[in-house]
Amino acid sequence: MDDSLAELQELARTAGVQVLDSFIQLPRKLNPRTLMGEGKLQEVVIRALQRGATLLIFDQELTPAQVRAISTMTELKVIDRSQLILDIFAGRAKSRDGKVQVELAQLKYLLPRLTGRGVQMSRLMGGIGGRGPGETKLEIDRRRIRDRITALERELQELSRDREQRRSRRVRSGVPIISIVGYTNAGKSTLLNALTQSEIFTENLLFATLDTSSRRLRLPREREVIITDTVGFIRSLPASLMGAFKATLEELQDADLLLHLVDASNPRFEAQIAQVRTILAELGLAEKPELVVFNKTDQLEGLKRKDTIAFLRIAQAKRRHNAISISAVDRKSLAPLLDELKRRFWPDADDSFQTPTDIL
Repeated sequence: MDDSLAELQELARTAGVQVLDSFIQLPRKLNPRTLMGEGKLQEVVIRALQRGATLLIFDQELTPAQVRAISTMTELKVIDRSQLILDIFAGRAKSRDGKVQVELAQLKYLLPRLTGRGVQMSRLMGGIGGRGPGETKLEIDRRRIRDRITALERELQELSRDREQRRSRRVRSGVPIISIVGYTNAGKSTLLNALTQSEIFTENLLFATLDTSSRRLRLPREREVIITDTVGFIRSLPASLMGAFKATLEELQDADLLLHLVDASNPRFEAQIAQVRTILAELGLAEKPELVVFNKTDQLEGLKRKDTIAFLRIAQAKRRHNAISISAVDRKSLAPLLDELKRRFWPDADDSFQTPTDIL
């Protein structure tokens, strides 16, 4: 539970929200109307007002009815974890592909909630004598959203065909394809930059980049591979967003190898590995060849001195997953990874990549 709340706080930081306080309640049974008990909710609202908060964020997806019920008890804006993630995605998407998928997910999320608010608006002028102006406005909004969803789905299909053509060209070229996957903020874009000397945007935030990027990694003796960076995974990804990004994640189907990057410095790295594998299984990729790579090992030196038990746990996990250790910010540490790629794709080659300077 603490891990989940810590991740919610990191999501809030990524969205530019300052976290003033947090609450955890473990009721025997969830309140179907307000999620938490009304007494506890009143306590939260009072504390929020004392701290000068303007927003309540719930670490669980709220139904439209729950949002309305909670909103009746406070003037504060109420959002849930899914809406927070959608807001982050909206600010991070740069490519046309990403923008279309995020807008589509947002509208699908909004539509049932708009319907819920319409019940309240219809009370303004109901009964005999015609429909009220609030309800009429609601129907117009709903129709516009449905029309926009249809248009976006059509555009997404066209973009998907373009992606399919690019993928087909890559497959026909016979060049091995490696897709970097992993939990958000594991360092995927940093690794892609280090391997291919690219300049893809990186930042120490969740979902720093959302758009898929592909680069060629040229190795000695005319060998090369295509490396693809994908959107980071996260637990309980909103269903609407997961559905929208399946089109982008289709690129993983063509991968000859999934390079599963893990933030070894994160105390929750084992749970993150499990979550990534769960999502890969949902995408039908459980049988894909996988290479686990523990990243950010430069941050473990201090841990070795301060917490020997935690350091040993990481070492045991590395052996258990047959993982390679690297630090994406130190190109010298990438040599073992490059040699493992050579062993997998060119097992008969008699040379090795002793240093990353061998990369062209």
